[in-house]
Amino acid sequence: MKAFAVPAALALLLSAPAGAQEASGIETIQAPIIGVKGEAIGQVTIRGSATATIVRIAIEPGGLPPGWHGLHFHAVGDCSDVGQFQLSKAHVNHIARKHGMLNPDGPDEGDLPNLMANPDGSANAEVSSLAIRVLGQNGIKDGDGTALIIHANEDDHTSQPIGNAGARIACAVLK
Repeated sequence: MKAFAVPAALALLLSAPAGAQEASGIETIQAPIIGVKGEAIGQVTIRGSATATIVRIAIEPGGLPPGWHGLHFHAVGDCSDVGQFQLSKAHVNHIARKHGMLNPDGPDEGDLPNLMANPDGSANAEVSSLAIRVLGQNGIKDGDGTALIIHANEDDHTSQPIGNAGARIACAVLK
C-alpha cells in the first residue's frame, strides 16, 4: 500500500484501535478502503454513539476518479469480489424505506451524502448518519457486518434503487 498524507487531527483519530470503545460510550471502527484493483486506496473511520454515526474518509491521491461519488452503507461486510463488490448486497434497509435522502418515502439506512474527490483523486470528508448505529441488532457491527461502498457517479438522492450512482468502485468491510 502506498503511504499518503493524513492531517494531524485525522491521524490521532485513526490511531484508535479497530472496534475500540471509548469511556464515553463511543464505538470506533477502522478499515482500509479497497479499490477496483484490490489495492488499499484509503481509510475509513466510523465513530458512533446512541445519537449518531460519524464517517470519516481519507482517500490517497489517485484513489478515485475526480468528481462526485455516491456513498452508501451496504448490508453485508464483504468486499472479496474485488472490482465488483456485489457481495456487499443492497443498502442497509431494516426499516424498508425507499432510497434517497430527498425522497419523501426515504431515506433508507444506507443513504449518505456524496463524496467529492479532488482533481488528484484524493478525498477527505466527514459525513454523518442519524439512521444507523454502530452497535445493536441492526447496527453496522451486526452478525455479517456492513460495507461502505463508493460508487462511480454521484447519487441524485431520489432515483431507485441507488440514485443513478453507477458501478461500485471502492469498498470497506466494517465489522
